[in-house]
Amino acid sequence: MEWWLWLAGGLTLVVAELVTPSGFFIIFFGIGAIAVGLLAASGLVESLWIQGLLFTVLSVLSLVIFRGRLEKTFQAPPPPNIDSLVGVLAVVQESLTPGVVGRVEVRGASWSARNTSDVTLTVGQRAKVSGIDGLLLTVVPE
Repeated sequence: MEWWLWLAGGLTLVVAELVTPSGFFIIFFGIGAIAVGLLAASGLVESLWIQGLLFTVLSVLSLVIFRGRLEKTFQAPPPPNIDSLVGVLAVVQESLTPGVVGRVEVRGASWSARNTSDVTLTVGQRAKVSGIDGLLLTVVPE
């Protein structure tokens, strides 16, 4: 196969990796094709079956050696826990006796909340979110 076909195919695969979210697989086959193209252009490899064998070996070898490192390098950091409401102040919207579910306002939104303290929370009283169970907040007096 002509050397420039290997280079063109390799560059196409590298570009395909960059424009698609494939998870670092395609680029290694592009690297293998570019390496075989360069070896064929220099005259070191002329036989088609050797070129195919080199392409396979170089692609798989680079995949095994470098994929893990690339994933670690370009791994997105874990998202911050911005939705955690534990510790946030809540304003009681309806009287909450101990263990009863009612409504509280947190950050401008109305939430269902359970009073987990031993005292009754009155309307307008400030409370503190002590936990979250699905969409149900647990609150205690501030």
